[in-house]
Amino acid sequence: MASPEPIDLLHLGRERVIASYLLDTEDGPALLDCGASTTVDALKAGLAARGFALTDIRHLLLTHIHLDHAGAAGTLVREHPGLQVHVSPIGAPHLVDPERLEKSARRLYGDSFDSLWGELAPVPAENVHPVDGAVLGLESFPSPGHASHHVCYLDPDGTLYAGDACGVRVLPGRFVLPPTPPPEVDVEGWENTLDEIERRKPERLALIHYGVAEDVARHLTELRLTLLDWAESVEGGASEEEFVDYALAELHDSGEDVDSYEQAMPFWQSYLGLKRWAEKKVRE
Repeated sequence: MASPEPIDLLHLGRERVIASYLLDTEDGPALLDCGASTTVDALKAGLAARGFALTDIRHLLLTHIHLDHAGAAGTLVREHPGLQVHVSPIGAPHLVDPERLEKSARRLYGDSFDSLWGELAPVPAENVHPVDGAVLGLESFPSPGHASHHVCYLDPDGTLYAGDACGVRVLPGRFVLPPTPPPEVDVEGWENTLDEIERRKPERLALIHYGVAEDVARHLTELRLTLLDWAESVEGGASEEEFVDYALAELHDSGEDVDSYEQAMPFWQSYLGLKRWAEKKVRE
């Protein structure tokens, strides 16, 4: 089985930061994640290069509702009203009414929100389908950790469409980092998700950030170790500056494309997410 080929969404003009995937399902062509409204033109160009128009796509499978994965959903459905959107039951209400999601994101991104993500349009309720188990011939399963509303999709061919549950790795690079933005990072929940992924023995990991990893066991081990290392650092009192310097040093030492990694998951956001998680643990 050939690996799926990511559609590069060219976020902010940079290659290999955000991807979407085109799937052939039992009910026709589907997209796995769709990027933001600012990347719709690149998505359409990627589809056209594969011989498809947006209106040929019957389904949109979303791993979660963060804007780099699902921000364009409402924009796409407005243009293509027949598009059916599949998403976690937790995330579904926020697609139908994205007001709270947008307010939260604007607090985080400030004045850069519009240039990063563009419009966040609602998806009509009749187009939204909460996923539970089998969907379009794939197995969906909850995969919290990065976010409570995260789901993964396992294709019978062995490809796991992993969203952010399997981290950020800009292929052909080898460094794997955990994206841990606020507000819902759950380190223990993420460890359980990695257990569930390993139990299913996928043959490859289709990552949104960025590419398809074939060395599954090594990849997941590195992700788990870095997640625990970062969590321990923040629990131990590392400042934001210390955390970011440490993460950047690791990337520089590994010789990776630092700018692509940092655009995919800004390290200051990873720090804030882990700090919130650590503070919540103390309160509990």
